[in-house]
Amino acid sequence: MIPVSVLNLVPIREGQNRAQAIESMIELAQETERIGYTRYWIAEHHNMPSLVSSATQVLIGHTLAHTNKIRVGSGGVMLPNHSPLLVAEQYGTLATIYPDRVDLGIGRAPGTDRPTATALRRNERNLSLNYPNDVQMLQRYFRSSDEQGYVRAFPGVGLNVPIYMLGSSTESAHLAAELGLPFAFAAHFAPRLMDAALEIYRREFKPSDVLEKPYVIVCLNVIAADTDEEARFLAGSQQQFIANIIKNTRQPLQPPVTETHIQWGSEQEQAAVNEMLACSLIGSKASVAAQFEALQIRLRADEIMVVSYIYYQQKQYHSYRLFHEIASSYQPSSL
Repeated sequence: MIPVSVLNLVPIREGQNRAQAIESMIELAQETERIGYTRYWIAEHHNMPSLVSSATQVLIGHTLAHTNKIRVGSGGVMLPNHSPLLVAEQYGTLATIYPDRVDLGIGRAPGTDRPTATALRRNERNLSLNYPNDVQMLQRYFRSSDEQGYVRAFPGVGLNVPIYMLGSSTESAHLAAELGLPFAFAAHFAPRLMDAALEIYRREFKPSDVLEKPYVIVCLNVIAADTDEEARFLAGSQQQFIANIIKNTRQPLQPPVTETHIQWGSEQEQAAVNEMLACSLIGSKASVAAQFEALQIRLRADEIMVVSYIYYQQKQYHSYRLFHEIASSYQPSSL
């Protein structure tokens, strides 16, 4: 079967406090581990009151402590916000406590707005310009002792924590290919450049000491239910959530409403939401399976990572179960 994994932004649901949102994060990790998902990644965001994922490495450690075998990691660390040395020390520590269970996904974006990025980085310099060098420095900190300089990451040296390059455009595709790293594309909110990015990554890929051939993870929105009608209704929470991001209203994840009852600010706002959610698989098990097959023929992804903005937790678990069943029975004969 094609491996399937989970991305969680740790949203606060309407009626929850922050501690309850973190507890929901743990419960989802435990449930998806039982179902058989491969990895569970937590995203880094800052100054967003509807999300609780700012201290990502703390949440990763908390999740590792409450699960047994699922891989847990960052989706991702926004590297310009951090010192590569500090990241290596943090994830080296996690990998020391939980061997062979820690992933390190890294990205170039700030995961927030410009004023907050300035507060995080404490200067006006565009640190994303240093990104390629920072990635290579981070790689070095995890390599063997004879590849180190004077400054070393303890723990970190020799652990070879797996690094995944994240991207929502074509920029990171070039770098992932150059460094021979696996590439995870954020189609769950930025699908427009997905095909171009994957084509660049596969065409330019150079084998490395960690990867012989390209490895593509595509992150998708999936809302599966017993019927098409129920799935479309549950998707109302996802539409409202993305609309809140666009409008900067910062509301928690809302209970679903039918699309006709969503209060769109304008046609342009609705169009922007639809564009961001264009890579969404929504429907019954049969409908989602057909949508997935059509998309996978086009993408040829090596792994699918699932985001599911569903307000009701039991419905969310059911959606993940249905999609795992779809992936388990998928036969890529037409690829």
